[in-house]
Amino acid sequence: MSELLDLPPTSVLPKHVAIIMDGNGRWAESKGKPRVSGHRAGVKSVREAVAFCREQGIEVLTLFAFSSENWRRPEREVALLMRLFMTVLSREVKLLQSNDVQLRVIGDVSGFSPKLQSRIEKAQQQTKDCQGLVLNVAANYGGRWDMVQACQQVAQAVKSGQMDIEQIDEQSVTQLLTMSDQPEVDLLIRTGGEQRISNFVLWQAAYAELVFSSVLWPDFGPEAFSHCVTEFCSRQRRFGQTSAQVES
Repeated sequence: MSELLDLPPTSVLPKHVAIIMDGNGRWAESKGKPRVSGHRAGVKSVREAVAFCREQGIEVLTLFAFSSENWRRPEREVALLMRLFMTVLSREVKLLQSNDVQLRVIGDVSGFSPKLQSRIEKAQQQTKDCQGLVLNVAANYGGRWDMVQACQQVAQAVKSGQMDIEQIDEQSVTQLLTMSDQPEVDLLIRTGGEQRISNFVLWQAAYAELVFSSVLWPDFGPEAFSHCVTEFCSRQRRFGQTSAQVES
């Protein structure tokens, strides 16, 4: 365990951490730079977050890279983001492999260019056998989109006679969501000071602990991550029970 984490030995670390990486644009603007330079600077924080999770034994890290609503941003910024995504995929995949990190891109990738879709598929194939950490990158993703696509699959199964309406329950829907083979989100972090979840992992974070950090994403390093995990470990997760029940 990292020296940054000073926790009681009985502390239970999160298995799955999800992060809304907010504050890249504001970080750049505060330095008089174009917004995309903040996104470039944020790549270093991604590397550090991955390394932190590997060091702590966290099983899954999910990063909100590009939401389905981000297409509404200025056209030039979106184009630069797509170019950055392409570059990072090519440049970082060997590092992921060497650190035993499996990359999964979750979201509606059909919205990307054929070239970027191909690059995504190649990166995922190159890391598919890695078992040290699962890194989910949510791109063209929205929590509502995830639930809608699951409901469409359920409706199709009912229509084709493969499923009865009575069989529809939480488990059957969960199995059709992205990340269905992974533990639910334990800790949801948002950097940058805002306090909202912005249509991210709405189903998977049903029982997550929410921690909001004022640190802008390009400045979010191991120490800031450690503070969030420490806050998580200080809370009592009750899952609908009373404190007395949990403690008994």
